[in-house]
Amino acid sequence: MQFILRTIAIFVAVGVAVWLVPGIDIVAVMALIIALLNMTIKPFLQLIGLPITVLSLGVFYLVINTILLYVAASMGNALFGAGFVIDSFGSGFVASIVISIVSGFMNSILGTDQHQ
Repeated sequence: MQFILRTIAIFVAVGVAVWLVPGIDIVAVMALIIALLNMTIKPFLQLIGLPITVLSLGVFYLVINTILLYVAASMGNALFGAGFVIDSFGSGFVASIVISIVSGFMNSILGTDQHQ
């Protein structure tokens, strides 16, 4: 059930990012790919990047999110022909910030915070 609620939160967050950030075009299957990456690969990347994240006062965490967004775009385009386009690193970076904020907000509303 947690997976479904988190995926819904990611769907909403990705939708808001597409709406707010110019240079991001996406389809619905991408939200599922992003949710899967966030639950599987992201914790390992955060652990490996922890020293850099501490030194950069958390900014590297956003770079990790941006990298995962690019990985999701590559996977979606290769596997499903999804047509997920990120025009520039700046667009991806801003989109990752929007996705982080909105998904955190949605997770707190849905009661799927990781700290429970």
